[in-house]
Amino acid sequence: MAKFEEAVARNYSRRYVCKKCGSTIKADPMKVVAEKIKCRKCNAKKLRSPRKK
Repeated sequence: MAKFEEAVARNYSRRYVCKKCGSTIKADPMKVVAEKIKCRKCNAKKLRSPRKK
């Protein structure tokens, strides 16, 4: 099955997953690198990009 650029951008751009509780957050990449974004559920600052399938 082919991967569409629009679908990849919609599912993976500006999305991050909390390493502690697994909740999904949409945020600016520069703010995530600077650790200015916190998780809404557990207030952790450790975020990762979602794993691509």
